[in-house]
Amino acid sequence: MTRHLEKSLRPEELARISRLELRAGQVVEGFVSGMHRSPWFGQSLEFAQHREYVAGDDLRRIDWKLWSRSDRYYLKQYEEDTNVRVMLAVDGSESMQFGSGELNKFEYAQTVAAALSMLALRQHDSAGVSVFDTNVRSQVPASSRHNQLQAIMAALQTEVSSGKTEILSVLKQTAETLTRRSIVVLLSDLFCSRDDLFRGLQLLRQRRHEVIVLQILDDQEMEFGFSGTMRFEGLESSGRLTCDPAALREGYLRALQSFLETIRRRCAGSGIDYRLIRTSENLDAALAQVLIRRMK
Repeated sequence: MTRHLEKSLRPEELARISRLELRAGQVVEGFVSGMHRSPWFGQSLEFAQHREYVAGDDLRRIDWKLWSRSDRYYLKQYEEDTNVRVMLAVDGSESMQFGSGELNKFEYAQTVAAALSMLALRQHDSAGVSVFDTNVRSQVPASSRHNQLQAIMAALQTEVSSGKTEILSVLKQTAETLTRRSIVVLLSDLFCSRDDLFRGLQLLRQRRHEVIVLQILDDQEMEFGFSGTMRFEGLESSGRLTCDPAALREGYLRALQSFLETIRRRCAGSGIDYRLIRTSENLDAALAQVLIRRMK
């Protein structure tokens, strides 16, 4: 932790950052063991430099002409390889504070964002983060500077707000701040206008950014396993309802599946990588499923 950050943060904030960094570190350790290449690497467009071969590298990347002259193995690296930029946008609106397990949705999204940032920076890529509700509340531009991880951890400690998710304005702002082609990872429950969501995502795609959507939901939201007369208090100013949940469960699950299918279908149609994650999933397993699919 840098001296500047230590002086600007209160002790309780430093403790939360330490816990978040520890959680993220534990998630990353199991995933990166034995991995020699970045999961962010895509198809490269412009040659940049060579680097010496390391055991586990892709043999197809060896420059055999250079080997014939030097009798040593070197890999071709490309501009996209040497400086991939990953921007993580984390939903910090009121609905993200819901949780029935160890972590609520926001805490889960925080940890995934922290782990992805840590992984990108370990692979010498650039990472940045923003936390938003109606507006972007905290932001760290993508960079690979030496204290970037600490800056990201501090930004992620923004508290969940009482606000709604104004997704279109937030994604527009994100697009405007990205001056280079980037990978944008959206972590949200997606409880927002679907038309606004896809207008914003399409704007990012039109500017040639790669987009990954991680929809994070709690088990109770997925299964609606409540019983007995209950009073539900809606988050983001959606009112209150006293009812017997069993009488509503079938209709609720139908509406949920329709909602999720719409998200999946529209993401697929827009060339957007989509993944639904439950907060009960092991964090390292969720991270592996996202990144191993990219590496394939």
